[in-house]
Amino acid sequence: MMETERLVLPPPDPLDLPLRAVELGCTGRWELLNVPGAPESTLPHGLPPCAPDLQQEAEQLFLSSPTWLPLHGVEHSARKWQRKMDPWSLLATRGAPVPSDLQAQRHPTTGQILGYKEVLLENTNLSSTTSLSLRRPPAPISQSLWGNPTQYPFWPGGMDEPTITDLSTREEAEEEIDFEKDLLTVPPGFKKGVDFAPKDHPAPAAGLLSLSRLLEPLDLGGGDEDESEAVGQPGGPRQDTVSASSGSVPLARASSLEDLVLKEAATAVAPPEPPKPPPQEQWAVPVDVTSPVGDFYRLIPQPAFKWAFEPDVFQKQAILHLERHDSVFVAAHTSAGKTVVAEYAIALAQKHMTRTIYTSPIKALSNQKFRDFRNTFGDVGLLTGDVQLHPEASCLIMTTEILRSMLYSGSDVIRDLEWVIFDEVHYINDAERGVVWEEVLIMLPDHVSIILLSATVPNALEFADWIGRLKRRQIYVISTVARPVPLEHYLFTGNSPKTQGELFLLLDSRGAFHTKGYYAAVEAKKERMSKHAQTFGAKQPTHQGGPAQDRGVYLSLLASLRTRAQLPVVVFTFSRGRCDEQASGLTSLDLTTSSEKSEIHLFLQRCLARLRGSDRQLPQVLHMSELLHRGLGVHHSGILPILKEIVEMLFSRGLVKVLFATETFAMGVNMPARTVVFDSMRKHDGSTFRDLLPGEYVQMAGRAGRRGLDPTGTVILLCKGRVPEMADLHRMMMGKPSQLQSQFRLTYTMILNLLRVDALRVEDMMKRSFSEFPSRKDSKAHEQALAELTKKLGALEEPEVTGQLIDLPEYYSWGEELTETRSQIQHRIIESVNGLKSLSAGRVVVVKNQEHHNALGVILQVSSNSTSRVFTALVLCDKPVSEDPRERGPASPDVPYPDDLVGFKLFLPEGPCDHTVARLQPGDVAAITTKVLRLNGDKILEDFSKRQQPKFKKDPPSAAVTTAVQELLRLAQAHPTGPPTLDPVNDLQLKDVSVVEGGLRARKLEELIRGAQCVHSPRFPAQYLKLRERMQIQKEMERLRFLLSDQSLLLLPEYHQRVEVLRTLGYVDEAGTVKLAGRVACAMSSHELLLTELMFDNALSTLRPEEIAALLSGLVCQSPGDPGDQLPSTLKQGVERVRTVAKRIGEVQAACGLNQTVEEFVGELNFGLVEVVYEWARGMPFSELAGLSGTPEGLVVRCIQRLAEMCRSLRGAARLVGEPVLGAKMETAATLLRRDIVFAASLYTQ
Repeated sequence: MMETERLVLPPPDPLDLPLRAVELGCTGRWELLNVPGAPESTLPHGLPPCAPDLQQEAEQLFLSSPTWLPLHGVEHSARKWQRKMDPWSLLATRGAPVPSDLQAQRHPTTGQILGYKEVLLENTNLSSTTSLSLRRPPAPISQSLWGNPTQYPFWPGGMDEPTITDLSTREEAEEEIDFEKDLLTVPPGFKKGVDFAPKDHPAPAAGLLSLSRLLEPLDLGGGDEDESEAVGQPGGPRQDTVSASSGSVPLARASSLEDLVLKEAATAVAPPEPPKPPPQEQWAVPVDVTSPVGDFYRLIPQPAFKWAFEPDVFQKQAILHLERHDSVFVAAHTSAGKTVVAEYAIALAQKHMTRTIYTSPIKALSNQKFRDFRNTFGDVGLLTGDVQLHPEASCLIMTTEILRSMLYSGSDVIRDLEWVIFDEVHYINDAERGVVWEEVLIMLPDHVSIILLSATVPNALEFADWIGRLKRRQIYVISTVARPVPLEHYLFTGNSPKTQGELFLLLDSRGAFHTKGYYAAVEAKKERMSKHAQTFGAKQPTHQGGPAQDRGVYLSLLASLRTRAQLPVVVFTFSRGRCDEQASGLTSLDLTTSSEKSEIHLFLQRCLARLRGSDRQLPQVLHMSELLHRGLGVHHSGILPILKEIVEMLFSRGLVKVLFATETFAMGVNMPARTVVFDSMRKHDGSTFRDLLPGEYVQMAGRAGRRGLDPTGTVILLCKGRVPEMADLHRMMMGKPSQLQSQFRLTYTMILNLLRVDALRVEDMMKRSFSEFPSRKDSKAHEQALAELTKKLGALEEPEVTGQLIDLPEYYSWGEELTETRSQIQHRIIESVNGLKSLSAGRVVVVKNQEHHNALGVILQVSSNSTSRVFTALVLCDKPVSEDPRERGPASPDVPYPDDLVGFKLFLPEGPCDHTVARLQPGDVAAITTKVLRLNGDKILEDFSKRQQPKFKKDPPSAAVTTAVQELLRLAQAHPTGPPTLDPVNDLQLKDVSVVEGGLRARKLEELIRGAQCVHSPRFPAQYLKLRERMQIQKEMERLRFLLSDQSLLLLPEYHQRVEVLRTLGYVDEAGTVKLAGRVACAMSSHELLLTELMFDNALSTLRPEEIAALLSGLVCQSPGDPGDQLPSTLKQGVERVRTVAKRIGEVQAACGLNQTVEEFVGELNFGLVEVVYEWARGMPFSELAGLSGTPEGLVVRCIQRLAEMCRSLRGAARLVGEPVLGAKMETAATLLRRDIVFAASLYTQ
């Protein structure tokens, strides 16, 4: 029996009213609706009982799926309310800037206010997001230092800023477009276009065909009456011809046809006077530093800064120019005192209440300069990637990358800037970072003066000339004559206490090379080798030995230096591992006194006290402390930054006696030593082992010699194995330093930063780069030459192209095309293997260059250099031979007839035949004949060289020479149009498509040339010369226009390819406007495409902060390696996703034509420190990280520091796109990374 139970209803609430509240739209207003109430009558005994099944059914119906209830109906949601019109709300706009102001009018002498006048204010609508002008209002205070990626940079100095008139003219020109007359008819890259002008076809003259028209090609000088009648006929075909003839050549009936043609040709080809070259502008001004500056204190009675010493001449000259607000380029020897110039500029800016920026190539050098300048001036700030100290100071020290970012972001610091000091300018040769120097120099505004400090470079004037033309101001080049402390260079061959005196002078302080010292070193080595052979056998190792042998060499060397009082010493070793090995091998050596040990101990305790306990017990810290107590030190990139600073400070105090360092130590502040030692003269540059370049050797050797303490500096080259070759030593020690070379390249950040500013173009940046300077420095001369040629072309007489001469233009173009086609085929022949084999000794060739025109020659010798092949040949020429080799050969025929163009009309001497020996480039060989002569090339060359000497000049040639000359002359006479030549397809087996098509085209052109009708006209020579002169001028004008246009830019194709990549990825639209993704990429300092794609793919948003930091380490890590197998699955998937995104970008780049494979692009990512960074972000102590990776501690610290900078960039980018979650995660990741020894404050900033 079903169980039932009675449902008891609760009593009604007094507030339960039969009303329903409905919200009216989104205005916050509500309306009450009446709801029909429940029936008040009930059953007499209440509600009937309800079974449990009915209760479940009711719950299912009313609670689980109540969508059918009226409560969920839409009858009330579809209501519409009438909006009230409020026109006054349209007037609530942001206030516009005031266009005018009241200006008081005062009495010129008393200052009393006489009245007021209203003046208009300029530049009131400018802002940092719309204008590049310095007159725009400042940005918010929060953006005044670093700027903002959305702000415009200031207008670069040297560029012509468009005026209001230019802009209005441009707008009017864009508005007033005539779509019928202003159409472009010549497509880019084409020489000709479509001519839409209607052609006028003159109607032929009425009447019978006159005899004069039949005899038009034969102008026999008669028929004056007929000619006059023809002139009178309007539109007659003889009008132009007669007028031209009557104006240039007076006709005489007795003259022959040949005389008339020659006279007309002579009149037509009168060469005009060459235009005078424009005066050269001198932008780089060399300053004489040999004469003393006697009136220095008269010119500057109150200098802005004074030193405790008397400045040198070059320093005084630089100071004089700084007082005039000139830009200077100081190229001085190491330790010569370039810093004096920088100090005076800083003091001058403080006097003027302006600002100075001092840039350095590396952060460590910035920290050192901050300490030095702060001790001197006080008001000095430091801006690096992870440190921001006193940003309001008048002198700011930063790296060049930070200055570039401030320039692109429109930082307001640039407004007050007076000087920018570039230290170590020769660092522009760095392949990776050299482009930053060029970008900064180009983007600096016009009011900023430039100070360049560099080591001695051979092309200082050229570099200064580029900057002068770039900024349109003179750059004064100041160079030192000699080092303040001369150097002496030695070879050391000792390896034991007995041989510690084997120190041989190779280059003295006056720059004289001592060969005796070199041969003495060689003899000392030979003697030791012979003794070694007598004792241990003839086998002698040729390598440089192991650690034990190195230890013997250094112990003997240091004993010798200690005896000579030539400590401290810097030992340059080109390997981090060898630095550590050599220092560890000398732990038995003790070079410090007890008082020095005490000072070193106290200094170490004070510096290491800021580290946590576990960090003070790191193996590297303990090992370095032990070395320093003994007077030894190690300095390379694998050392922790705080330890490197400790070593530098102790070395500057003279407490480190022997310092083993890599070449990066040479790029630092003034820390000279008494002696510099080179462990080897060979280094690995990243791709191969090579000898040191002269510039590298001079930069490191320049650390020897302390000014004011040492009369000379000592430089020693260790000879552990064999003594290097004398020629190699001479080149390294006395060769010219490396020139400053442009490393300009296009980056996506540069392109996007310039595309977002309408007034700046990437092409202008490329034009102004140092790489384009050789081709752009003559732009004004090209413009003047183009104007002269245009004027000259307008004055030329039009050639006649009617009648038989109607195909004259085609004849000329056919000849030019045939010559170019043959040249291309010949070039492919020379490049082929069979073609080079055919050009062996004895082969007869046709020579065509500046000295010879289609002259027969025979190959005597072929150079073995495959890169620059040179052929030595015996060539026929006229006798007597002019002293000027350019005048030896005969001139090419003025008027080429078909036989001249189709065949090779060989040169035949007009008088006695002579010969010469010429060195031919591959392009000088016009044709390779089938003829081979049997001769002895060496004998011919020997005889010719002998007869070039004055005493043998009149000797007759040898029989071998006479035979060869006679055979060549016989061939030329037997084949005046050229002997048979080798067919590139049949004889040389060249199956290349371009060669086959070129041969077919050449034969087609030969047929067209043979069928030309213009050559039968008696006026052909004169008209051809007129046409050729006109075409040559037009060709030269096209060349000049090309040089002046953007099409001549070397990097223009790559620019178009990179823009296509950006367009494909959605960073810019079809019109070149930067989209949101492009603006995000502008905020990135490196790997901008990959980071932006990861952001927009949400590849980082789902990860934890420590995981994001670990994945991003693959973008900044410089140590190659793969992630370990112990990674969490999330990180493994993240690594694969990053590589997938990188592969996609690489595929887009390859599809757009960039010269970088997908594998190369993905290979730039190194995930070897993913686990290390992950554990560090999770809080693992640094002492425990050593077991996770074999990477040196210094490189790990550098990776984490760069990673923190990248996290900050991503944080700003996330805020830009409205991703607060990702921004917060990046902020957390940067905070997790910034702790303990990795981000210990620099000792130079304390």
